[in-house]
Amino acid sequence: MLTLNVPDMSCGHCVQAIMQALTTLDPMAEVQVDLEAKTVKVRTNAADAAVRAAIAEAGYTPS
Repeated sequence: MLTLNVPDMSCGHCVQAIMQALTTLDPMAEVQVDLEAKTVKVRTNAADAAVRAAIAEAGYTPS
């Protein structure tokens, strides 16, 4: 499972945008978003770089 910090998440819209980006990348992905901790956990067959790119394309900065 890949765990990323996404410090610029601030609301439910952010959560939905990130979840949509990741499930578009991999419809079978398991995505857990913790808004308070500003973390995203993803279990997917997609490459880590692709996951980071999908989040970045949604307008957020994964680290």
